Amino acid sequence: MLLNKYCESVFQSQRRPTRTVMIGKVPVGSEHRIALQTMTTTDTRNVQATVDQVKKCADAGADIVRITVQGKREAEACMRIREQLFKDRYDVPLVADIHFQPTVAMMVADAFEKIRINPGNFVDGRKSFDVINYDDPREFELERELIEETFTPLVLKCKQMGRAMRIGTNHGSLSARILSFYGDTPRGMVESAFEFADVCRKHDYHNFVFSMKASNPLVMVQAYRLLAEEMYKKGWDYPLHLGVTEAGEGEDGRMKSAIGIGALLMDGLGDTIRVSLTEDPEYEIDPCKRLAGLGEHAWSSGLGVAPFTETTRDTHTFKRRVGDLPVQREGEDLDFRGTLHRDGTVFSAVSLADLRQPEFTYKKLGAKLAVGMPFKDIATSDSIVMREIPSSSDKDARRALRRLQEVTTHVIAPLEALARDPLPGAIALVPLKQAAQGGVTLPEGSSRWAIEVDGTESEEQLGAIQGLGPIVVLLNVADGVSRLHASRRVFDALKRHNATVPVIHNIRFPGGTHRDEIVINTGSLVGGLLVDGLGDGALIECPGEDLDFLRTTAFGLLQGCRMRNIKTEYVSCPSCGRTLFNLQEVTDQIRQRTGHLPGVAIAVMGCIVNGPGEMADADFGYVGGAPGKIDLYVGKEVVRRAIPMESACDQLIELIKEHGRWVEPPVVEEEAKELVATA
Repeated sequence: MLLNKYCESVFQSQRRPTRTVMIGKVPVGSEHRIALQTMTTTDTRNVQATVDQVKKCADAGADIVRITVQGKREAEACMRIREQLFKDRYDVPLVADIHFQPTVAMMVADAFEKIRINPGNFVDGRKSFDVINYDDPREFELERELIEETFTPLVLKCKQMGRAMRIGTNHGSLSARILSFYGDTPRGMVESAFEFADVCRKHDYHNFVFSMKASNPLVMVQAYRLLAEEMYKKGWDYPLHLGVTEAGEGEDGRMKSAIGIGALLMDGLGDTIRVSLTEDPEYEIDPCKRLAGLGEHAWSSGLGVAPFTETTRDTHTFKRRVGDLPVQREGEDLDFRGTLHRDGTVFSAVSLADLRQPEFTYKKLGAKLAVGMPFKDIATSDSIVMREIPSSSDKDARRALRRLQEVTTHVIAPLEALARDPLPGAIALVPLKQAAQGGVTLPEGSSRWAIEVDGTESEEQLGAIQGLGPIVVLLNVADGVSRLHASRRVFDALKRHNATVPVIHNIRFPGGTHRDEIVINTGSLVGGLLVDGLGDGALIECPGEDLDFLRTTAFGLLQGCRMRNIKTEYVSCPSCGRTLFNLQEVTDQIRQRTGHLPGVAIAVMGCIVNGPGEMADADFGYVGGAPGKIDLYVGKEVVRRAIPMESACDQLIELIKEHGRWVEPPVVEEEAKELVATA
């Protein structure tokens, strides 16, 4: 069994019981629906603009809206914002986002219903990465007295006025004191929050929630699980606010949020959520609603599988299960070593219709073209799955498939279809329940087979997989069966039986499914497994959906789960009133010039508050230091200060070159340009 309990059940989605915390009129806790949050992007001192944006957010469905409060002038504006909203008949609760300024927190508590404090800088002030040596642990404990002295007045005021609080730790913005004692770890995040919670509890103040945010979904999930685990041990029942810090924009931002938030919701953790995007805040609400709906449906329906004993999953440390890559066999005329990728595999489902225009399909599979011939590139689908295969009389379609096979993009097709009309070199797909019975004969021209698992197989059948010798397993969970829980059972059985065959998650959607639904469900249900290292890749199917979209979504899933990098990673803070430049425009400008650097992570931060602290995973940083001025970072160290914005992007590229991470952009083939132009 799992050594430490972090959720109510590992085989069924059950909501973690919590107390109710009142944020103004909005109740937050397990007896209530998930509360949806967002954050304004206006200058807080611009009262009317902020009021107007809060209204947009409320009209879009936000239950709670957070506003940045940098200093006393912003705190003074907050009272006018609250008054104007009441006059306009908007009573949506407001949250003050506080960094560095205990006195400002005291001021704004008079106006807003909730205060968010960051334990990493509320007492310790501006971010420092200096190492402090604590030879005697008692020295570390003595410094808690300063925390209590600084924090207690706010606790007492919030208790007196009925205000709520969020104790929100951020990975990468831990105090130098915590970093020196625990390191930049999930344990440090949890212990930092508990120091502040202890002060609240000492004064019998319990109207608070916790959050453990990180831009890396794996770190975020580990931190929330550890937090929940420790609260189970203590008997604490405080609600959880979920969010991925600086998730980004578009599908990438939605995918990262789904991986982190969705994985936790499926385990019953989470009472209020925010999807942080570099878009206008009202657009964050739709993905919030989709995620909340996914979690609430799982809880209310009792989504799960029959009880089983889980013995192998480590919820504290990420360790990826790595399946055996194919080895070439003597006598095979096709090279099967490229069927899978060592860092994570993407399969694409190709239809007969896709083969009518092979060159377009090659491009949608991410292949390069040369004289009409496909070649694998950095983000080419590793292999394809065909539920139907072209007739041997269809010479053009067969030729198109052969060209893919020759560049190691192999074809996986059902055994029955291949038996009727063999396709030389195809990999035969066989259900495990059939394969385990024995007597399976490979079709003519096929030397390899793949096994399809639907999650309902017996322990004995799962234990037989390794002995069957498949090149890969497709985990295609049966309709009506919980993907997350059934897959956990499958992986647990595989590990106990020492099965090292690669496993590809095959998630299917009905035709016409909204793209956001595809991204969010894939991130939550498949990402919720990959964050535990369970799986070697993904295949996303949706009849009628663009093949290129499904492929790039699968690659986005793998990159979000820190498996396979096929493009530059951008860590962008959501715009807020602190932002010193147009975040969207600057990020786009940087992306246009650096988007071809897979394995490189660049943080684009609008201000120093979300600067060095939130760049925990970034190699380079572009941070607003003052109006019109940019500070550039390598890792967490500022290396160039106060650079004029006009030359900051050029100097960022110089830094990347100096550190040996630059490559020249690839040349787009003329043939590919023509195809795109005529598509």
